[in-house]
Amino acid sequence: MTIDDLDARLIALLTAEPRLGVLECSRRLGVARGTVQARLDRLVARGVVTGFGPDVSPAALGYDVTAFVSMEIRQVAGHDPVADRLARIPEVLEVHTITGDSDLLCRVVARTNADLQRVIDQIVDVHGVLRTNSIIALDTPVPYRVLPLVADVPRHGVR
Repeated sequence: MTIDDLDARLIALLTAEPRLGVLECSRRLGVARGTVQARLDRLVARGVVTGFGPDVSPAALGYDVTAFVSMEIRQVAGHDPVADRLARIPEVLEVHTITGDSDLLCRVVARTNADLQRVIDQIVDVHGVLRTNSIIALDTPVPYRVLPLVADVPRHGVR
């Protein structure tokens, strides 16, 4: 789906101030309330906007360690059964299927380095996981972001 400048401005506004209502968005964007509502509904229906929940900081909850765990899995049943089991571990924030020497990559959090060992032990205990490799993140100089992509689409279109 392609988005235009108004869609991009609406997404940027709601990203900066997620508590804004449709009426206030329409005032700030200089368009009718119905236009904002229709645009927002369309962006949600097409999967461009996937949520309106708060962004939660794991560190603020006491999970100060972030790590990436790559794993090789048994290929008999595919990735889904392993990913389903990994999803039951609360500290596993994301699971991606990947190319290269490993099959899956997880972003995980832990309270301490010792707690990270506990999380990795839980991952290793998942049926189908053969081997893991972990990397501890020291800092996040560029956090997860999508606004640069949103701003780029109206200028360059969908590639």
